[in-house]
Amino acid sequence: MAGTASTPNKTSTGHAADSHGTGGFPPFNPDTFSSQLIWFAIAFSALYLLLKRMALPRIASVIDERRDRIVRDLDAAERLKGETEKALSGYEQALADAKGKASGIAKEAQAKLMADVEREKTSVDTQIAAKITEAETRIASMKSRALAQVNDIATETAGAIVAQLGGGQVSADEIRRALMPTAGE
Repeated sequence: MAGTASTPNKTSTGHAADSHGTGGFPPFNPDTFSSQLIWFAIAFSALYLLLKRMALPRIASVIDERRDRIVRDLDAAERLKGETEKALSGYEQALADAKGKASGIAKEAQAKLMADVEREKTSVDTQIAAKITEAETRIASMKSRALAQVNDIATETAGAIVAQLGGGQVSADEIRRALMPTAGE
């Protein structure tokens, strides 16, 4: 039975090989090559027409839309760049103006302070001169009073000395007359 079972397998295997042919790989079979070229041309043409009518217009519209968006973005960037440059130049101008104003204000404040200092110095000098004059007047007054008192003290002292020495009491007028020629010398 083993022999009988193996015979039908060979026959069926051999028969199957006969139905497929011995030509090898079908695309390389020279008998079917021309029909394959025709079907290839039909399929390629159909695919080309399908792509040309449906896919390529969509791709072209996407590419055009992207190109337009890029152009708009570049235009917007250029416009913003111009606005930025204007704003920057305006800022630099405002900064220069502010620096100039600050310098002018500083010079004006310095001149005002110098004028105030000079005015205050003049006022203080005037006050000091007035106080010096007043002090000199007081000193002169005190000096004259002191000299007057010195004469009175000298008269009293001379009278006391004469009285002690035994010359008796001498009047203040006599002592002044006696001292005057000495004071004049």
